[in-house]
Amino acid sequence: MNLLHPGDAFPSLTLSLPGDETLALPAAFAGEYAVVLLYRGSWCPYCNAQLRAFQRSLDTLGARVVAVSVDDEATTRKLIAKHGLTFPVAHSADAAALREALGAFVTGDHLESTGFVLDPEGRVIVSVYSSGAIGRLVPEDVAGLLRYLREHAQTAA
Repeated sequence: MNLLHPGDAFPSLTLSLPGDETLALPAAFAGEYAVVLLYRGSWCPYCNAQLRAFQRSLDTLGARVVAVSVDDEATTRKLIAKHGLTFPVAHSADAAALREALGAFVTGDHLESTGFVLDPEGRVIVSVYSSGAIGRLVPEDVAGLLRYLREHAQTAA
């Protein structure tokens, strides 16, 4: 298990999306800031709140978002419909493989909440690891961080 730290390259992952589609990370978001959210499952009220919050903030966030859990495709489709999620939500993740690749904590057969903010080159800016239900990225913090980075990049140029 390797925790990812600021400056680390985000490992290449292929995520399963509903409808037999896949999403290759971090390549799919190359050139853009991105947020990668690992969530416990559709049964978790904190995860539902987090996903809804990121959906509400998409227009002002300044980053692309993807979420992933071990939920099956049918459960994931229901979650997407329930909350009107327009960002990619991956299903059927291999918890053990994500623990190994990303350092995510695993309890039983589900992932614990884990979040990453990636820069346009696919490097980790922030990693947030939780060992339980609470302690996770929130969109307001991500938006503030990205605003700060963009402002300081412009003054440094």
